[in-house]
Amino acid sequence: MNLNVPHYSHFLRDGVQLSYFDEGDPSGAPVLLIHGFASSAAVNWVHPGWVKTLGEAGYRVIGIDNRGHGNSDKPHDPGAYYPAIMADDAVGLLNHLGIPQAHVMGYSMGARISAFVAMAHPERVQSLVFGGLGIGMVDGVGDWDPIAEALRAPSLDVVTHERGRMFRAFADQTRSDRIALAACIETSRVLVTREEAAKIDVPTLIAVGTKDDIAGSGQELADLMPHARAIDIPGRDHMLAVGDRVFKAAVLEFYRGIAE
Repeated sequence: MNLNVPHYSHFLRDGVQLSYFDEGDPSGAPVLLIHGFASSAAVNWVHPGWVKTLGEAGYRVIGIDNRGHGNSDKPHDPGAYYPAIMADDAVGLLNHLGIPQAHVMGYSMGARISAFVAMAHPERVQSLVFGGLGIGMVDGVGDWDPIAEALRAPSLDVVTHERGRMFRAFADQTRSDRIALAACIETSRVLVTREEAAKIDVPTLIAVGTKDDIAGSGQELADLMPHARAIDIPGRDHMLAVGDRVFKAAVLEFYRGIAE
């Protein structure tokens, strides 16, 4: 657990102020990190050691707080959270920093956003890493309406839905804006079609924990894509896979392979 939170800066896109950090080797190949639902750049990438790992490997490490999360603005309108909009936020950060192309890595909802970045702006993406989301990106990840209800509930005590309790407890722990998160979960689940997945032709690594009951099969998603491969993160569920050493080692090896 790395608790050294980096310096954050801000930029404005379509009236929404978005927070980000820019760490690692400023002359290194840029890696744009996009976190998952109810998380933040710090919780998803800093604390589990990703910024340290990538920085020490010579990469420029950029993390964005998605709208509704972390230090960014938190609209309460569900219409603000479609994946295409959040993908444009990520590209807006690259524009703000003057970065023409980056490795893009997302976890869970961040993986979905990363896919939408690649679909709308393929020229900006050198490679993709999808963590914590496999075929669920295409087929869906179950009924998440109870999670929105759990986030809007007056307290955790009245929430009975198991997954709803998990996300409500996490939101309380991170002191998140629960109304913004409820709005986000209602509209951020737009699916990628099989045809769209087949057109994503950048090198892609898909990593899913073997105990993850949310993501769906990484291999099934990789099979739809022309230049994707999947790895298992042994013994990890959706919450614990993100900082796993197997995941980190696989990403570093994947990036080295692209550079060769």
